[in-house]
Amino acid sequence: MKKLFLVLAAATLSFGAAFAQDANETPAQDVAVEQVVEAEAAEVAEVAEVEELAGEPMHFALMKKFLEGGWGWMLPVLVCLVLGLAIAIERILYLTFAQINTKKFIAEVEATLNAQGVEAAMELCRNTRGPIASIYYQGFLRYEQGLEAVEKAVVSYGSVQQGQMESGLSWISLFIALSPSLGFMGTVVGMIQAFDDIQAQATISPAVVAGGIKVALLTTMMGLISAVILQVFFNYILSKIEGQVVKMEDTSITLIDMLTAYSKR
Repeated sequence: MKKLFLVLAAATLSFGAAFAQDANETPAQDVAVEQVVEAEAAEVAEVAEVEELAGEPMHFALMKKFLEGGWGWMLPVLVCLVLGLAIAIERILYLTFAQINTKKFIAEVEATLNAQGVEAAMELCRNTRGPIASIYYQGFLRYEQGLEAVEKAVVSYGSVQQGQMESGLSWISLFIALSPSLGFMGTVVGMIQAFDDIQAQATISPAVVAGGIKVALLTTMMGLISAVILQVFFNYILSKIEGQVVKMEDTSITLIDMLTAYSKR
């Protein structure tokens, strides 16, 4: 009987120790399971979001990402993009309206000059839009001072016209540099906030880390998109200006030759 009692006591103590060990291990196992569940949920949510964005138009997807990034750093990037696009569109319209049929204009000026004289040619240039007509007008205006004065006026006023065509490009260049810089700054601030959240919760939760980093990187994405769009417009405007400058130089030589031939009559 005594031996039976000892056996039952030993079994009871063994069962109690095992139960206590299971009770101590349960919280750690629960935490591990919880972290795995959170990671799987975050992965599922990310896959679902990617599938959802794949079926949406590009501008809707960008708008959604913009709103997810928050207004704090997204708004300055949006302002840079809007202002840069406004200046770019204004420059494109200005350069488009400044273009004329150069060959037709030169032929009309030469015919008017030979038939009616310098005053009539000046009037034709005054009534024609664009930098080439303005340069011709300045050249005819100084015809009485000699061909050397005409040449100097054409060169000087050509530089003035080129400066007018390039007006506003420095602002577009500023916005191109400013947009990604603001995006990177927003990313740095977002990463700091993400680490603050990790420190506050005293645990590295995949949901907290992924959410904070995602919001931080969205500002960089929007800044780069803004810079790329403005860079395309900036290079397009530069190409139009370069083409117009080449025409101005070519037609200026034609003007000098035209006045030289007219003075010998």
